[in-house]
Amino acid sequence: MTAHQDLHPIGDVARRTGLSVSAIRFYADEGIVPASGLNSAGHRMYDVTAIARLELIRTLRDLGTGLDEVRRLLDGETTLRYLLAEHLELVERQDRDLRARRSVLRALNRHDQPVRRAALMQRLVTMSDEDRERLVDDFWAEAGTDLPPDFAERLGTMRPRLPDDPATAQLDAWIELADLLRDAAFRGEVRTYLRDTYTGSAVARMTATPVQEYIHGPNEVMEMILNAYRSGLPADSAYARELADRMARESNEAIGTVDSPQRRARMADGFAMIAEFEDTDHDDWYEATHGRYLALVNAVNGAVPDPYAGTDMGDLGKWLAIALRP
Repeated sequence: MTAHQDLHPIGDVARRTGLSVSAIRFYADEGIVPASGLNSAGHRMYDVTAIARLELIRTLRDLGTGLDEVRRLLDGETTLRYLLAEHLELVERQDRDLRARRSVLRALNRHDQPVRRAALMQRLVTMSDEDRERLVDDFWAEAGTDLPPDFAERLGTMRPRLPDDPATAQLDAWIELADLLRDAAFRGEVRTYLRDTYTGSAVARMTATPVQEYIHGPNEVMEMILNAYRSGLPADSAYARELADRMARESNEAIGTVDSPQRRARMADGFAMIAEFEDTDHDDWYEATHGRYLALVNAVNGAVPDPYAGTDMGDLGKWLAIALRP
C-alpha cells in the first residue's frame, strides 16, 4: 500500500478537483475511482493518480459526458480522443440548433404578431437546399418578368447560398430575406423597380449580356476609372478622357459593334441616364427593393464586397458621360 504521506484526505481532494465530497464517495462506491487507501481512522485517502482521474471526470461531466461513457473511458473500452470527438460533434450540433433558435426569436421579435408567424419562421430556418433554391427561383420568375431574358437570368444568378454551418448573422439575414421573397408586395415592388429602371430607356442598352460581362467581369480599365473618379480627377481632364476612350473601344469590341462617335454619344447618354435616376428618389427605391435583396444575399453569403460599394453611381455616370463626349 502507498505510504500515507503520499495520500490525500477526501476533503483536500474535493478542493483540488472541484468535486463535492459526496460525488467523490459516489465514484468510489461505483468502482469508477476507488480510494487509494485508508488512514488509521478508516477514512478514504487518494493518491495523485486517483486525483488526476477525478479531475478528468470533473472536466468530462462539465462537458455533459454521461457516467457510462466516463466508465468506458476509465476501463479502457474507448479512448479520450474518440470520446472528445463525439462530444465535439454533439456540442457543434447543439450550437447550430441554438443559433437557429436565436435567429427565429430575433425575427419573431420584429413582427407585430409573433405567435402567428412562429411556425413560418421555423420552417424558413430549417429549409433544405432544394426548398431555398425553389423559393429564389419563384421570386425571380416573377420579379424578372418584364426584363430581357438574358438580363433577368443574370440577375437571378445573384442568390443566397446558406453554408452548412452558418453564423448567426447569416441566419438572421436568410430569415429576413426568405420572408421578403414570400411577400407578394415585395416581389411586386422589385418587379416594378426593375422594369422601370432597365426597360424603355437608354439605360436598357446597358443590360445586354456582353455589356454586363464587360462591366462586372475582370476589367482593368473599369478599376482604373473608379480610382480616377474617386481621386477627384476632373471628368474633362486628359487622363479621364483617355480612360473613357479605352473603355469605349474595349466595350464596343466586347459587344461586337463598330466604335464611332455616334456609338459613343449613345453610351454617354446611357451613363447620363443613370445620373438622372440617381438624382431622384430612385436611390431610396433601390435600397427598399433590389438593393435590399442584394444586401441580404451578401449578408447570407459573406460575399466579397462589391467594388462599386460606397460609390455614388449617379455621380460616376455623370463623370463618365462628360469624359466620353468630345
